[in-house]
Amino acid sequence: MTTSGSSVTVQLVRHGESAANAGRMTSDPAAIPLTDAGLAQAEELGRSFVTRPATIICSPFLRARQTAAPAARRFGIPLEIWPIQEFTYLAPGRCAGTTMAERRAWVNAYWHRSDPTHVDGPGAESFVQLVDRVRASLERLLSVRGSVLMVGHGQFMQALRWWIESQPAKLTGEHLRAFRQLDRSAPILNCQGYVLARAGLNGPYGARWLIRERS
Repeated sequence: MTTSGSSVTVQLVRHGESAANAGRMTSDPAAIPLTDAGLAQAEELGRSFVTRPATIICSPFLRARQTAAPAARRFGIPLEIWPIQEFTYLAPGRCAGTTMAERRAWVNAYWHRSDPTHVDGPGAESFVQLVDRVRASLERLLSVRGSVLMVGHGQFMQALRWWIESQPAKLTGEHLRAFRQLDRSAPILNCQGYVLARAGLNGPYGARWLIRERS
């Protein structure tokens, strides 16, 4: 565990362009690959770092691992796989073999429902469960020292930002709507993100987290 005088910087980056982002048909959410453009974005990301990160944390989903791989190879750092995968709020079984456009009605119905405890079906999670993963990740970051590169997904990153800024005692439909508004009004683009900075252990969940836009 770090001491009260220690600090850490976490650079969060969304994966490169995926097959789903490009409008292609997909099946298993965990196995969606990067497109050729996404692979090129990942290579550029790996070349962009001026200093070597102490740790590279990655989602288990393929598109995130492919995005983190060039940086891991460049610096000789093994990937640490954490449960920071994307928010899978639609049951994967019924979405298999569909495109984003074909899923749009189901997406709209989920958000219109505004129920943070709703689980769409096998393999899906509720908004409450997503926030639980966010909180667990922030707590786990307390044991990490130095600079961190975290490669993940847009809605997980948005949920992390939203939680740090709001931290409600109990999640309601209003909170789900507020999160959806944040995600739609300020989307995180492929291979973009923001920086978390932590100083001391004197705030909520053991640390005071500051959000900084990526330079």
